[in-house]
Amino acid sequence: RSIDGFSQLLLDDYQASLDETGKGHLHRIRAAAQRMAQLIDDLLNLSRISRSGINVKRINLSNIVTEIADTLQATQPDRKVEFMIQKEVAAEGDSQLLRIVLENLIGNAWKFTSRHSTARIEFGVLQLDMPVYFVRDDGAGFDMSYAQKLFGAFQRLHTVVEFQGTGIGLATVQRIIHKHGGRVWAEGKIEQGATVYFTIAP
Repeated sequence: RSIDGFSQLLLDDYQASLDETGKGHLHRIRAAAQRMAQLIDDLLNLSRISRSGINVKRINLSNIVTEIADTLQATQPDRKVEFMIQKEVAAEGDSQLLRIVLENLIGNAWKFTSRHSTARIEFGVLQLDMPVYFVRDDGAGFDMSYAQKLFGAFQRLHTVVEFQGTGIGLATVQRIIHKHGGRVWAEGKIEQGATVYFTIAP
């Protein structure tokens, strides 16, 4: 944060002394410092989740997803994104931790559909041997041969230039789902979208 702050001071106070190349270098320094700050925050959150207990109660996941979707649409009202949210999807779990899961998954779907002129993001549950919750999008997708890398910390299948992120989000999702006794996995195809599934132990 100090590097970012002092770089901004240089840009503000020494504009006349810097040529465009110098200003460009400082902008790149600021961008890198901001990415590092976000990475540190994400790692601290991941560490806290690892140590925290869980407070289990009945939660309406559909309501949480609707709140997240409304917030995202408010930040970019010009985007044409259709949300399909199954009603009254519920689970037994920690409301704060499962909100983090859904914020990450819906946020990823929002991010990875950003290069398409229109998009669809879906949330629901499949009633199999046990409920299987899912978040599906029709965005950038991924190559299934790399699926095992998705949930590792720092593992990214897209560059920062393509899509912003630190590579911690899905590792956080996996850790929370494992704390709930469940499992998480993903399916996708390049430029045909992705679906992330997760279970929660009853």
